[in-house]
Amino acid sequence: MSVVVAAPDHRRRMAVLLAVAAAGVLVAALAPPLRQDPSYHAFADRRAFFGIPYALNVLSNVGFLAVGVWSFVEVAQARLVRWERAAAFLFALGLVLTGVGSAWYHLAPSNATLVWDRLPLSALFPIVFAVVIGDRVSPTAGRALFLPLAVFGVVSVVWWDLTDDLRPYALAQFLPLALIPLMLALFPGRRPARPLIVGVALYAIGKLFEVGDGAVLAAGGVVSGHTVKHLLSAVAAGFIVRWLAPTSFTTMQPE
Repeated sequence: MSVVVAAPDHRRRMAVLLAVAAAGVLVAALAPPLRQDPSYHAFADRRAFFGIPYALNVLSNVGFLAVGVWSFVEVAQARLVRWERAAAFLFALGLVLTGVGSAWYHLAPSNATLVWDRLPLSALFPIVFAVVIGDRVSPTAGRALFLPLAVFGVVSVVWWDLTDDLRPYALAQFLPLALIPLMLALFPGRRPARPLIVGVALYAIGKLFEVGDGAVLAAGGVVSGHTVKHLLSAVAAGFIVRWLAPTSFTTMQPE
C-alpha cells in the first residue's frame, strides 16, 4: 500500500528540501573559484604490470565496465515508465563510459585526460537525483529534470576545463549526495530505499579510501586507496542500478 503524505506536511517537507538545496547552491555561488590541485594526479601506486603504467588503477576500471554491461540487461527487464527507463539506460551507458574514460586517464594522469574521466561520471549522480525526485517528490518534476540535470553535470566538466573552476562540478556531484538521503528520509516512495542507501554509503566509503590512497598502500602493500575506491564504486553502482531498475513496484505512476 502506498503512503499518502498530507498536503500541509508535504509542503513543510518541501520547504526543508528546497532550503537545503538553495543553501548548497548559494555556498557554491559565493565561494571563490575552486582550482584543480596538481597533486591530485600524484597517485601512490605507480607500479606497472605487463607494460601498463599505474596498472591497478587502470585495470580496476573493469568493474565499471562489467556493472555497466550488466545494467543494460537489468534496465531491459525492469518495470519502468518511459522516462525512468531512459534515465536508467543513460546511467548504464555512463558507467561503461566512466570505465573507459577512467582507464584512459589513469594511463597518463593529467588535467587533459581527467576531462574524459569526469565527463561521463559527472552525469551519474544528477541522473540518480532526478529519479529520486520522481520517486519521492514528484514524478512530473523528475521527468522534467533528469535530462537538464545530466546536461548540467556534463557542462560542469566543460566549464572546469575552460576556466579551471571546479565549483559547478562539485555542486553537481556533492549536492545530490546531500539531498538524496534527505529525500529518502522526508518522503515516501514506491521503491524500497535499501539498495540506494547501500550504494550511496559504499560510494562514500570509497571516497574515504581515495583520500587515504597512500596510507592504504603502505598498510597492506597490495592495493592503494584509489584502487579500492574504484572497486567499491563499481559495487555501489550495482546497488544503485538495483534501485533504479527494480522488477516490481508498490504502485506504478502513469506514463
